[in-house]
Amino acid sequence: MFSKSNLLATLIAGVVMFFLGFLIWGIATADFFEEHSIVNAMKAEPNLGLIALGNLVGAFVLSTLYSKWARGHHSIGQGFQFGAWIGVFVGISMGLIWYATAEWMDLTGHVVEAVIDIAYYGIIGAVIAFIYQKTAAKE
Repeated sequence: MFSKSNLLATLIAGVVMFFLGFLIWGIATADFFEEHSIVNAMKAEPNLGLIALGNLVGAFVLSTLYSKWARGHHSIGQGFQFGAWIGVFVGISMGLIWYATAEWMDLTGHVVEAVIDIAYYGIIGAVIAFIYQKTAAKE
């Protein structure tokens, strides 16, 4: 669990999650989601330290799960597939539950969020797989 590959993948994926998340949700889709939000639940000033810590914890969990899922066979394509399945879980499964239970966004917002989540976590999975591939013990 605390292998060199896992820790390095955690660190790099955590950084990618932070900056890619900012580019996606903080810049590229901010206006879209503002139009499709029912309730503004955003803080005026988000706590970037806690966001970074959350990304680091998430990257550690994803990296650890990926290492068990991949079973020593690392490729960017498999990493993307792994991450995309995580995106399906977060974006579609959890999105449907949030839509059914909370007045947060309209259905269009949730559908777009699901598509973004699949791509976002796919990219993160590919990054993790790439680090595992490059740090794997040579046979």
